[in-house]
Amino acid sequence: MHTADADSASDQTQAPVPAPTAASAAAPAPVADGVRHSLNPRVVLLERITGLIATVFLSGILAIGTGILWLAADSAWLPRLAAVAWPVLTLLLAWHSYAWPAISYRHESYRVDAPGIEIRRGVFWRREITVPRSRVQHIDVSQGPIERRFGLGSLSIYTAGTDYAMVALRGLTHERALLIRDHLLPKEAQDAV
Repeated sequence: MHTADADSASDQTQAPVPAPTAASAAAPAPVADGVRHSLNPRVVLLERITGLIATVFLSGILAIGTGILWLAADSAWLPRLAAVAWPVLTLLLAWHSYAWPAISYRHESYRVDAPGIEIRRGVFWRREITVPRSRVQHIDVSQGPIERRFGLGSLSIYTAGTDYAMVALRGLTHERALLIRDHLLPKEAQDAV
């Protein structure tokens, strides 16, 4: 009985632990953390789907062209060449639609810090694009129907100047794109161009 009183006395002397509030639990990490981030991995599947749609469309056009050549050509070698080229080109387009998004994903990243945003991309020819906040004039965040299905969005940054007057970054979650937009937009009169 004495131990129960000691336990209850020690419980009373400990400070109560506050329950997490909704504001502290939902507070996002700062967007301008200066850390290099990869795109959202769902962008690979998104790019594969859009590539497949383009492959089916282009393959249909090639099939119609092959059929027209077959019916209208005077010589026999041209329709035969088109009949061989059509499936080969379709297979190459299908392979590219499947393989290229994963390759491109590994070579694209971005970093947001207090001065602006830096985007790296390119598999063979690599580019590093830096957009300072002071050059930003307008930012669009958009979602196409397939992007909306995956919860992704595109960030389009319009800048003052001629080189890279519009810089696009696809493959962000829609929420992250909105946070980056809010960070990059000028907040005070001295930030505006």
